[in-house]
Amino acid sequence: GYLPGGVGWYRKTLDLPADRAGQRVNLYFEGVYNRSRIYVNDTLVCARPNGYISFACDITPYVRFGDSNRIAVCVDHSREADSRWYTGSGIYRNVWLGFSEELHFDLWGVYAWPQEVSEQKGVLSVEIGVKNESQARARTRVVCELVDPRSGEVVCERRLTVEAAPSSVTPVRTSLVVKRPARWNLDCPDLYTLRTTLYNNDREIDRSEFSTGFRTLTFDPDRGFALNGEWIKVKGVCLHHDAGVLGAAVYRDVWKRRLETLKSLGCNAIRTSHNPPAPELLELCDRMGFLVQDEAFDMWRKRKSEYDYSRDFPEWYERDLTDHILRDRNHPSVFMWSIGNEVYEQFDDVRADTLTLQQANVLLN
Repeated sequence: GYLPGGVGWYRKTLDLPADRAGQRVNLYFEGVYNRSRIYVNDTLVCARPNGYISFACDITPYVRFGDSNRIAVCVDHSREADSRWYTGSGIYRNVWLGFSEELHFDLWGVYAWPQEVSEQKGVLSVEIGVKNESQARARTRVVCELVDPRSGEVVCERRLTVEAAPSSVTPVRTSLVVKRPARWNLDCPDLYTLRTTLYNNDREIDRSEFSTGFRTLTFDPDRGFALNGEWIKVKGVCLHHDAGVLGAAVYRDVWKRRLETLKSLGCNAIRTSHNPPAPELLELCDRMGFLVQDEAFDMWRKRKSEYDYSRDFPEWYERDLTDHILRDRNHPSVFMWSIGNEVYEQFDDVRADTLTLQQANVLLN
């Protein structure tokens, strides 16, 4: 069932205005299948073998402001026998060009989770990574605002002063308290908006904005799973990243229609078989009330196909797994993580495992 792959090149001329000089410039790829290499003005900037991982390339040292810049992306899917399903080839998800000051939020650096949820009160814990890429200490201000899903009004706000150490990421922690929070559930998936803004004096220099929700998850060996204290059956399906004859580059409306059909059939959960999904899928699951089992890998070291991810697992698994979790951890729809699909290591006696117990514990922890 393998379809032809091959090697493809994407080239683009990027004109950067002179007044952008002094800012950081990055390219953010949501997914490139696979073995991508990114060049800027004929210099290799970064590479990523995993075709499902989102990643950013800091291209600041390689660009010329006030001039044209050559961006080239090489995608090598010549070893097409690497999966048991249709993968597609090339840049099949969005690519973003980003600018920032030397002081900015770290990539996927704002994290929020419901620490306490009851009828009377909701407490949202927030962790923020403020990245200072300059050589000097910087005093800055962070403002966190929580926007109500129904009124659209700010229901809680925190203002924080931060001393950002040079050439490092400074962690900032706070919490937002809401009276009688609207709770995210499958029938009424209420989503608050967390807006986090970074200021230099009174000038806004960075902003993070995403949806979040108040909900509790309970797993019990005797009673099963409960969402917000209500015991429910997880009725899920496994979905690969493509959309059949429409291919791997799937549009948001296609996924929306697909999820609406599944919901009408009684489905309430999605497993992302067998890799990190497109961000649009998780955003839709948040808004439409689906649970998501977010899966990282199809295999570990023991291969299933001739050229599958097992070749890259020893070198890349830790970074890929970390980036996967950091990217997806804010979605209220994600209720479970999977670190492998039918990994062959689990079928053997532990003494014959290719992973040591120490390595296995790193994965499990």
